[in-house]
Amino acid sequence: MQENKTIKGFSKLSKLGKIRWVVEHFFTEPDVVMKELKSYWLQNEAQQQLFDGFSENTISNFPLPYGIAPNFVINGKTYAVPMVIEESSVVAAASSAAKFWMTRGGFQVEIKNMIKSGHVHFYWDGPEEYLVNNFETVKRLLINDAKPITQNMENRGGGITNIELISFTSTEKNYYQIKGSFDTCDSMGANFINSVLEQFSKTISMYFLTVNEKLKTEFNCEVIMSILSNYTPECLAIAKVSCPVNQLHVGDAELTAKEFASRFCRAIKMAQIDTFRATTHNKGIFNGIDAVVLATGNDFRAIEACGHTHASRDGMYKGLTNCAIENDVFSFWLEIPLAIGTVGGLTSLHPIAKRSLELLGSPTAKELMAIIAATGLAQNFAAIKSLITTGIQKGHMKLHLLNILQTMQATPEEVASAQAHFQDRIVSFAAVREFLDLYRNKLKKIS
Repeated sequence: MQENKTIKGFSKLSKLGKIRWVVEHFFTEPDVVMKELKSYWLQNEAQQQLFDGFSENTISNFPLPYGIAPNFVINGKTYAVPMVIEESSVVAAASSAAKFWMTRGGFQVEIKNMIKSGHVHFYWDGPEEYLVNNFETVKRLLINDAKPITQNMENRGGGITNIELISFTSTEKNYYQIKGSFDTCDSMGANFINSVLEQFSKTISMYFLTVNEKLKTEFNCEVIMSILSNYTPECLAIAKVSCPVNQLHVGDAELTAKEFASRFCRAIKMAQIDTFRATTHNKGIFNGIDAVVLATGNDFRAIEACGHTHASRDGMYKGLTNCAIENDVFSFWLEIPLAIGTVGGLTSLHPIAKRSLELLGSPTAKELMAIIAATGLAQNFAAIKSLITTGIQKGHMKLHLLNILQTMQATPEEVASAQAHFQDRIVSFAAVREFLDLYRNKLKKIS
């Protein structure tokens, strides 16, 4: 009979109790696994308690590499960009692109807006004209009742920027939204926005009760939910690089600068036409974006969801970058919505996130948006440059060589020999295994 692996009250167990239950029920060597999981605990007890508080039912930590991509010139300022990512070649690619554009004017980034939004979703079975005709009264009530929540944000220069009534009754009977637009300054503002929206829902429910009493009617209002939207099309960054075509030197590729520019723009166009290509194209952009978002303690899941929605805004999923050649000038740009923060949340709690922001010069939210967008554009430039010249695998697999060697438990001497051997050879798992077998057999014969 199969062992029962369910449990009641898991969250109430101590941290050690949680680990003990997990290893005893799901692993064949519980003592070994427990020791391994505990080995990733931080030595600093206070910091470990802080990390445990970031999530629930924590039993260990999951380390990821923290790398630096230097030489990013963004709006005339030079940055060393922190990146948290486990994928080989991403940091190297971003660094290469940053260095390339450093001497060609750098990255120019424009922040169009910082507005975020959220909605109160409700059903009302009364006449739509009444809602429309009396909405200015409703807006005043919403703003007034939310004042205790919004006052501090207003003192910082933010707050509610607009309130709209949206009708979906043409597709769903009696369905409406109250859309609130917000400026949350340098904070991501999720808790602020949701708190205001929940107050909106209370005000709306009370308002319709008053309406029924006033009009002697029994129209029903049912608030379903109040929640921010992670689609922030008004929180927009546009990152761009440009240079004369004749400055597009491409190293050892057998292409002229003009041929390179032409092939590059065609590759970008393909991601505008083919959804299969667009998906991989945009994934590469988010390799760069997510790495910086993680390093600075922001929400990469919200950024991804928003970016992919933006890529589909015309009814078809497309690449997020564009390219043009006009008057012998090559231009390449990325337009992407980015709702991030530099104060509050993990940005203020995670010790390495705080150091990341310090490394970047303690940026405002707008400045961090510019850095993130520029890194996404750099990543895409490096990827397309490789794809249309040497191919993506040449550079990727050489960096992946170290991962393969670690998997095969190579010694430092074997690593050095393998790196020399594969300098001008194709890297594959089978090829590395064959090399190590020959190398080790040769050593045995010598000894």
